[in-house]
Amino acid sequence: MPDTTVQRAPATPPLVALSEDEILFRDNVRQFAEEKVAPLSREMDEKGVFDHALIDQFFQLGLMSIEIPEQFGGGAGTFFEAILAVEELSRVDASAGVVVDVQNTLVNNALLRWGNDEQKQRYLPRMASEIVGAYALSEAGSGSDAFALTSKAELKGSDYVLNGRKLWITNAKEAGLFILLATVDPSAGYKGITAFLVEKDFPGFTVGKKEDKLGIRASSTCELILEDCRVPKSNVLGEVGKGYKIAIETLNEGRIGIGAQMMGVARGAWEHALKYAQERKQFGKPIADFQGIQFQLAQMGTEIEAARLMVYNAARMKDAGMNFVKEAAMTKLFASQVAERVCSLAVEIYGGYGFTKDYPVEKYFRDCKIGKIYEGTSNMQLATIAKLVLGGK
Repeated sequence: MPDTTVQRAPATPPLVALSEDEILFRDNVRQFAEEKVAPLSREMDEKGVFDHALIDQFFQLGLMSIEIPEQFGGGAGTFFEAILAVEELSRVDASAGVVVDVQNTLVNNALLRWGNDEQKQRYLPRMASEIVGAYALSEAGSGSDAFALTSKAELKGSDYVLNGRKLWITNAKEAGLFILLATVDPSAGYKGITAFLVEKDFPGFTVGKKEDKLGIRASSTCELILEDCRVPKSNVLGEVGKGYKIAIETLNEGRIGIGAQMMGVARGAWEHALKYAQERKQFGKPIADFQGIQFQLAQMGTEIEAARLMVYNAARMKDAGMNFVKEAAMTKLFASQVAERVCSLAVEIYGGYGFTKDYPVEKYFRDCKIGKIYEGTSNMQLATIAKLVLGGK
């Protein structure tokens, strides 16, 4: 009789599986986060100031230059590794996660993709060793409607002269280099928007008020003031009038980073709640013995795992050169929703203690809220997803 055995294809690891090198990298970041970042988290949150010595350690460990090529002093790693670092840091402190996130997924990525050879030679070695980066798009009147920005850039001789104000700029207090969007021709609409590399010491550039925020309090969020700020023509990133493309495509990558941050926050809150439920006793036994608590912890863990798969898949797609716009939007949307649900339940599992600053879940609950807001609100993610699934652009 003929052999009718089904011949199965060799098993291949799933897209989200980690290699041995990635596991080692993740574990090293996790150990650093637990030993060096976690002990400082509460104090930084209370003071609203990020410990500068910690940023120095980020540079020493290569966490600020994960994808920068070795020729510029970077780690020559992958976007996926940057996502692992953001996740592990955010698990103990969301502010630490966002410092590394903005540096890698926004600023370094934009320089690597759109910087010319001279700009890469000038800035990438410093981004790998000493300079914190920031990304300046939002203004008081342009949030979700990002291209309604009014900051202007006028060419005068060999310099562009910039005027305007930027708002909600993450890492602004610590940053030495800003990717800043302004328009060279307001009448051209989005086609006038141009990206500039602005150093903090350029004349006419000032970092203004630091916001007093609900969460990620140690991460600086400041206003930028441009008063006849002179930027050399050589500091245009990409092409004049093509800044909108840089903004859109950079934020697509950044959304995966926010997904990783929110997934890390959710993990941290869940792990604390899991431990507390096994220690806290009521009615003569740990509250983890009650099915109601068990089901909550099980649901939390399931949603975190689903978010992890989405984050890792989107990051792998980016590294593979695939179109990941829809997946990035879905990842940010879902991970921020999961973080909010998980952190809220973690507070409830702690009961009254969870509502106090003496226990860790209160901070996770405050930190998670920003995930639905920055780098594109949840409604903007839904709009993007809807257009893509319906076949639009």
